[in-house]
Amino acid sequence: MTPLGAVFRPQLAPERLRSVARLADDAGLDELWLWEDCFREGGISTAAAALAWTERVRVGVGLLPVPLRNVAVTAMEAASLHRMFPGRAILGVGHGVQDWMGQVGARVESPVTLLREHLLALRALLAGERVTVDGRYVKLDDVALDWPPDGRHGGVLAGATGPRSLRLTGEAADGTILTASTNAEGVRTARRLIEEGRAAAGRAAEAGPPGSGHHPVVVYLLTATGPDAAARLHAELVAEGVESVPDLGVAGDAGAVAKAVERLVEAGADSVVLQPTADEPDPEGFVRFAAEEVRPLVP
Repeated sequence: MTPLGAVFRPQLAPERLRSVARLADDAGLDELWLWEDCFREGGISTAAAALAWTERVRVGVGLLPVPLRNVAVTAMEAASLHRMFPGRAILGVGHGVQDWMGQVGARVESPVTLLREHLLALRALLAGERVTVDGRYVKLDDVALDWPPDGRHGGVLAGATGPRSLRLTGEAADGTILTASTNAEGVRTARRLIEEGRAAAGRAAEAGPPGSGHHPVVVYLLTATGPDAAARLHAELVAEGVESVPDLGVAGDAGAVAKAVERLVEAGADSVVLQPTADEPDPEGFVRFAAEEVRPLVP
């Protein structure tokens, strides 16, 4: 069965998260995803709260911008979530929005180099290794976690859009997160580039997340439902400058959304996360729609 998720967008006030998370848990949604968008809400703090308020739903953070984070801190926080909530935390890292990184003095000359160094060190730390590295950006001297994750965890995912970054996720990450600006053809292209990266790094036969044997691809799907769905979807595509991309997003009832999910899965997505428009009038209703109406239609 294809995992289906929904996004709690950080345009919503943090105090709204509790009701949305509990509803996702009670309604049977597979995954609830959070964003660490500047300058709205922290990814780890909201994920920890959502996990503590719920019992079964998996909680993803897609994604943590690595220019903002020392890799040791990322590893400590990730390990704590994996140990406190086994099998329920999904963590992704990425470049971050470069304009935002510039605003806080964290923009680097080579985002790809930083992400590669961060991924390699983070995965080693979470595997319980003692790490010493003197990279261009990541520098660790005999660092090991006292409390690495026990047993299997979801690995470290990375967000990517361009070809170099997509190949990098295959080379150095355990899975890939694709934005809502990715249509089915974009998923096929991403999957090819990821596999090129895995082959170049000698990882073609390697497991993705520990023990999985596969490199999962998570895709956001911009979704609108209700009487004004088409207008809201179009307005968001225009605002994001992607209105000319064919077959992007979906507006309609549960059947239309389920078919859009299936198209992404057929193209190579392993899980799909429904992303409401920024002006979604009923976030709780959107989660209920995803769990109770769309979920039963997705094989």
